[in-house]
Amino acid sequence: MISTRLVQQIEGNWEEIARRLIRSIRENPETQTVAALPEAETKEWCREILENLGYLLLSRKDQETYRRFQVLGGMRLEQNIPLHEAVLRMHILKNKILGFVHEEALSMTVIQVYAQEELEQRIGQFFDALVYHVVRGYEQASHRADRVA
Repeated sequence: MISTRLVQQIEGNWEEIARRLIRSIRENPETQTVAALPEAETKEWCREILENLGYLLLSRKDQETYRRFQVLGGMRLEQNIPLHEAVLRMHILKNKILGFVHEEALSMTVIQVYAQEELEQRIGQFFDALVYHVVRGYEQASHRADRVA
């Protein structure tokens, strides 16, 4: 039982979370390449994840979902984004989501606290899978590029 209310707040406030992510990426010396991407691209990436967060957290992950994450990894290679920066950006987004959840979750009942904890666990699991499939796609694209070269 995850907090539907919190998921809806995340989905409805995706732009604010995206702004926080962009600000953090720009301030972090470890994400210089990602910070150089057009702001619109990072914002669109956030929108795609955050507006669909309820679906992504609750649905069974099908091969199409995982394939999309792997394609994303290949795109990062093509953009010459170091893998560590692509992964760090995902971790920063996860932390921005969790920070938002904590801000929104004031004065809750015991059941709501339980639902929030389950939401945080599912967000963690989702981002673990996201990282895995992006790295996998990045590596596959790298191997293909090596064979071509």
